[in-house]
Amino acid sequence: MDKDKDYESSRIMELESRKLATEDNREFVIKTQKEVERDNDFLATKINDKLQSFNIKSFDVVGAIGAGKTELIVKLCQEFSKNKKVLVICGDITTRIDADRIEGPNIKSIQINTGRECALNAYHIERIIKNIEIQTYDYVFIENVGNLICPSEFMLGMDKRITVVSTTEGEWVIEKHPLLFKMSHIAVINKIDLAERLETDLDKLLTDAKKINPNIKVVLTSAKTGDGIKELMNALEIKTEEL
Repeated sequence: MDKDKDYESSRIMELESRKLATEDNREFVIKTQKEVERDNDFLATKINDKLQSFNIKSFDVVGAIGAGKTELIVKLCQEFSKNKKVLVICGDITTRIDADRIEGPNIKSIQINTGRECALNAYHIERIIKNIEIQTYDYVFIENVGNLICPSEFMLGMDKRITVVSTTEGEWVIEKHPLLFKMSHIAVINKIDLAERLETDLDKLLTDAKKINPNIKVVLTSAKTGDGIKELMNALEIKTEEL
Protein backbone atom coordinates (compact mmCIF):
# COMPACT_ATOMS: atom_id res chain seq x y z
CA MET A 1 0.00 0.00 0.00
CA ASP A 2 2.82 2.45 0.87
CA LYS A 3 4.47 1.73 -2.46
CA ASP A 4 1.19 2.47 -4.19
CA LYS A 5 0.94 5.82 -2.35
CA ASP A 6 4.54 6.71 -3.22
CA TYR A 7 3.89 5.92 -6.86
CA GLU A 8 0.71 7.99 -6.85
CA SER A 9 2.48 11.00 -5.28
CA SER A 10 5.27 10.76 -7.80
CA ARG A 11 2.78 10.52 -10.62
CA ILE A 12 0.85 13.56 -9.37
CA MET A 13 4.01 15.68 -9.36
CA GLU A 14 4.81 14.56 -12.89
CA LEU A 15 1.32 15.49 -14.03
CA GLU A 16 1.58 18.84 -12.28
CA SER A 17 4.78 19.68 -14.11
CA ARG A 18 2.99 19.10 -17.40
CA LYS A 19 -0.24 20.80 -16.34
CA LEU A 20 -2.21 17.59 -16.90
CA ALA A 21 -3.58 16.91 -13.43
CA THR A 22 -7.13 15.54 -13.25
CA GLU A 23 -9.91 17.32 -11.35
CA ASP A 24 -9.51 14.85 -8.47
CA ASN A 25 -5.86 15.79 -8.02
CA ARG A 26 -6.05 19.46 -8.95
CA GLU A 27 -6.57 20.89 -5.44
CA PHE A 28 -3.53 19.05 -4.10
CA VAL A 29 -1.47 20.05 -7.13
CA ILE A 30 -2.37 23.74 -6.83
CA LYS A 31 -1.60 23.73 -3.10
CA THR A 32 1.77 22.06 -3.68
CA GLN A 33 2.68 24.47 -6.47
CA LYS A 34 1.83 27.49 -4.34
CA GLU A 35 3.96 26.17 -1.47
CA VAL A 36 6.90 25.60 -3.81
CA GLU A 37 6.56 29.11 -5.27
CA ARG A 38 6.29 30.65 -1.80
CA ASP A 39 9.40 28.85 -0.58
CA ASN A 40 11.29 29.80 -3.73
CA ASP A 41 10.34 33.48 -3.36
CA PHE A 42 11.49 33.43 0.27
CA LEU A 43 14.87 32.00 -0.74
CA ALA A 44 15.18 34.44 -3.65
CA THR A 45 14.67 37.39 -1.31
CA LYS A 46 17.22 35.95 1.11
CA ILE A 47 19.75 35.54 -1.71
CA ASN A 48 19.29 39.10 -2.95
CA ASP A 49 19.59 40.51 0.57
CA LYS A 50 22.89 38.68 1.05
CA LEU A 51 24.32 39.82 -2.29
CA GLN A 52 23.31 43.42 -1.67
CA SER A 53 24.86 43.32 1.80
CA PHE A 54 28.21 42.75 0.05
CA ASN A 55 27.43 45.30 -2.69
CA ILE A 56 27.44 42.55 -5.32
CA LYS A 57 25.53 43.27 -8.53
CA SER A 58 23.70 40.27 -9.94
CA PHE A 59 22.00 39.25 -13.17
CA ASP A 60 19.85 36.32 -14.26
CA VAL A 61 20.09 35.51 -17.99
CA VAL A 62 17.37 33.41 -19.63
CA GLY A 63 16.63 32.46 -23.21
CA ALA A 64 16.20 29.57 -25.60
CA ILE A 65 18.94 27.17 -26.62
CA GLY A 66 21.05 28.84 -29.30
CA ALA A 67 19.91 32.40 -28.57
CA GLY A 68 23.48 33.40 -27.70
CA LYS A 69 23.27 33.66 -23.89
CA THR A 70 26.69 32.13 -23.29
CA GLU A 71 28.52 34.27 -25.83
CA LEU A 72 26.89 37.43 -24.47
CA ILE A 73 28.02 36.47 -20.96
CA VAL A 74 31.52 35.79 -22.30
CA LYS A 75 31.63 39.26 -23.86
CA LEU A 76 30.32 40.93 -20.70
CA CYS A 77 32.73 39.00 -18.47
CA GLN A 78 35.65 40.07 -20.64
CA GLU A 79 34.78 43.66 -19.74
CA PHE A 80 33.84 43.06 -16.12
CA SER A 81 36.81 40.86 -15.22
CA LYS A 82 39.55 43.29 -16.15
CA ASN A 83 39.72 44.58 -12.58
CA LYS A 84 36.81 42.82 -10.85
CA LYS A 85 35.91 39.27 -9.85
CA VAL A 86 32.96 37.60 -11.53
CA LEU A 87 31.02 34.49 -10.53
CA VAL A 88 28.98 32.76 -13.23
CA ILE A 89 26.53 29.98 -12.34
CA CYS A 90 25.54 27.92 -15.39
CA GLY A 91 22.46 25.74 -15.58
CA ASP A 92 22.19 22.91 -18.09
CA ILE A 93 20.58 19.49 -18.26
CA THR A 94 24.04 17.94 -18.54
CA THR A 95 27.73 18.78 -19.31
CA ARG A 96 29.72 21.88 -18.35
CA ILE A 97 30.41 23.03 -21.89
CA ASP A 98 29.15 26.58 -21.29
CA ALA A 99 30.88 26.88 -17.92
CA ASP A 100 34.20 25.93 -19.51
CA ARG A 101 33.68 28.50 -22.27
CA ILE A 102 33.06 31.26 -19.75
CA GLU A 103 35.73 30.57 -17.12
CA GLY A 104 38.90 32.64 -17.29
CA PRO A 105 41.09 35.06 -15.31
CA ASN A 106 38.99 36.63 -12.53
CA ILE A 107 35.99 34.59 -13.74
CA LYS A 108 34.82 31.60 -11.72
CA SER A 109 32.18 29.38 -13.31
CA ILE A 110 30.12 26.83 -11.43
CA GLN A 111 28.00 24.27 -13.27
CA ILE A 112 24.61 23.00 -12.10
CA ASN A 113 23.32 19.98 -14.01
CA THR A 114 19.58 19.79 -13.52
CA GLY A 115 18.85 16.41 -15.11
CA ARG A 116 15.13 16.36 -15.90
CA GLU A 117 14.51 19.81 -14.43
CA CYS A 118 14.09 22.45 -17.14
CA ALA A 119 15.04 25.50 -15.04
CA LEU A 120 17.10 26.57 -12.08
CA ASN A 121 15.37 27.58 -8.87
CA ALA A 122 16.42 29.63 -5.85
CA TYR A 123 17.33 26.49 -3.90
CA HIS A 124 20.05 25.67 -6.47
CA ILE A 125 21.50 29.17 -6.13
CA GLU A 126 21.25 29.35 -2.35
CA ARG A 127 23.23 26.11 -1.97
CA ILE A 128 26.11 27.56 -4.00
CA ILE A 129 26.14 30.98 -2.39
CA LYS A 130 26.25 29.63 1.15
CA ASN A 131 29.14 27.28 0.33
CA ILE A 132 31.56 29.73 -1.25
CA GLU A 133 33.15 32.99 -0.16
CA ILE A 134 30.61 35.06 -2.05
CA GLN A 135 31.88 38.30 -0.53
CA THR A 136 35.03 38.00 -2.68
CA TYR A 137 33.06 38.61 -5.89
CA ASP A 138 31.88 41.87 -7.44
CA TYR A 139 29.39 40.50 -9.97
CA VAL A 140 27.24 37.39 -10.26
CA PHE A 141 25.70 36.09 -13.46
CA ILE A 142 23.33 33.15 -13.73
CA GLU A 143 22.81 31.47 -17.09
CA ASN A 144 19.58 29.54 -16.78
CA VAL A 145 18.71 26.31 -18.58
CA GLY A 146 17.95 27.11 -22.21
CA ASN A 147 14.24 27.65 -22.85
CA LEU A 148 11.64 30.42 -22.73
CA ILE A 149 9.02 28.66 -20.62
CA CYS A 150 10.25 26.97 -17.43
CA PRO A 151 12.38 29.85 -16.06
CA SER A 152 9.20 31.89 -15.62
CA GLU A 153 8.31 29.57 -12.72
CA PHE A 154 11.12 30.74 -10.45
CA MET A 155 12.89 33.99 -9.66
CA LEU A 156 16.48 33.48 -8.51
CA GLY A 157 17.17 36.50 -6.32
CA MET A 158 19.20 38.51 -8.82
CA ASP A 159 18.96 42.30 -9.23
CA LYS A 160 17.91 42.10 -12.88
CA ARG A 161 16.51 39.45 -15.20
CA ILE A 162 17.64 39.55 -18.84
CA THR A 163 15.72 37.62 -21.47
CA VAL A 164 17.65 36.91 -24.66
CA VAL A 165 16.07 36.08 -28.01
CA SER A 166 17.70 35.98 -31.42
CA THR A 167 16.73 36.85 -34.96
CA THR A 168 17.07 33.17 -35.86
CA GLU A 169 14.02 32.39 -33.70
CA GLY A 170 11.74 34.45 -35.92
CA GLU A 171 9.82 37.65 -35.36
CA TRP A 172 7.01 36.03 -33.35
CA VAL A 173 9.20 34.67 -30.55
CA ILE A 174 8.46 37.49 -28.09
CA GLU A 175 4.74 37.52 -28.84
CA LYS A 176 4.59 33.76 -28.20
CA HIS A 177 6.41 33.96 -24.83
CA PRO A 178 4.96 36.99 -23.02
CA LEU A 179 5.39 35.84 -19.42
CA LEU A 180 9.18 35.98 -19.30
CA PHE A 181 9.17 39.46 -20.81
CA LYS A 182 6.67 40.65 -18.22
CA MET A 183 9.08 39.41 -15.53
CA SER A 184 12.25 40.83 -17.09
CA HIS A 185 14.08 44.13 -16.78
CA ILE A 186 15.97 43.85 -20.06
CA ALA A 187 15.20 42.20 -23.40
CA VAL A 188 18.15 41.44 -25.66
CA ILE A 189 17.55 40.83 -29.36
CA ASN A 190 20.71 39.04 -30.43
CA LYS A 191 22.25 38.04 -33.76
CA ILE A 192 21.22 41.28 -35.44
CA ASP A 193 24.00 40.65 -37.95
CA LEU A 194 21.72 37.96 -39.44
CA ALA A 195 18.48 39.96 -39.42
CA GLU A 196 18.69 41.19 -43.01
CA ARG A 197 19.62 37.78 -44.42
CA LEU A 198 16.82 36.09 -42.47
CA GLU A 199 14.38 38.93 -43.19
CA THR A 200 13.51 39.11 -39.48
CA ASP A 201 11.40 42.14 -38.60
CA LEU A 202 13.36 43.81 -35.78
CA ASP A 203 10.72 46.52 -35.39
CA LYS A 204 8.10 43.90 -34.57
CA LEU A 205 10.34 42.33 -31.93
CA LEU A 206 10.96 45.74 -30.36
CA THR A 207 7.28 46.66 -30.47
CA ASP A 208 6.18 43.33 -28.99
CA ALA A 209 8.60 43.62 -26.07
CA LYS A 210 7.41 47.13 -25.22
CA LYS A 211 3.76 46.18 -25.66
CA ILE A 212 4.11 43.30 -23.19
CA ASN A 213 6.22 45.31 -20.72
CA PRO A 214 6.35 49.09 -21.25
CA ASN A 215 9.14 49.40 -18.67
CA ILE A 216 11.49 46.87 -20.24
CA LYS A 217 14.77 48.06 -21.76
CA VAL A 218 15.41 46.59 -25.21
CA VAL A 219 18.96 46.18 -26.51
CA LEU A 220 20.00 45.01 -29.98
CA THR A 221 23.22 42.98 -30.02
CA SER A 222 25.45 40.72 -31.99
CA ALA A 223 27.48 38.63 -29.60
CA LYS A 224 29.56 37.48 -32.54
CA THR A 225 30.67 40.95 -33.64
CA GLY A 226 30.40 42.70 -30.27
CA ASP A 227 27.80 45.18 -31.51
CA GLY A 228 25.55 46.42 -28.73
CA ILE A 229 27.66 45.16 -25.82
CA LYS A 230 28.33 48.68 -24.51
CA GLU A 231 24.60 49.45 -24.78
CA LEU A 232 23.85 46.27 -22.84
CA MET A 233 26.29 47.33 -20.12
CA ASN A 234 24.47 50.66 -19.92
CA ALA A 235 21.17 48.81 -19.56
CA LEU A 236 22.72 46.79 -16.72
CA GLU A 237 23.61 50.16 -15.17
CA ILE A 238 27.30 49.33 -15.18
CA LYS A 239 29.48 52.37 -15.78
CA THR A 240 32.89 52.00 -17.41
CA GLU A 241 34.56 53.79 -14.49
CA GLU A 242 33.25 51.09 -12.14
CA LEU A 243 35.27 48.40 -13.92
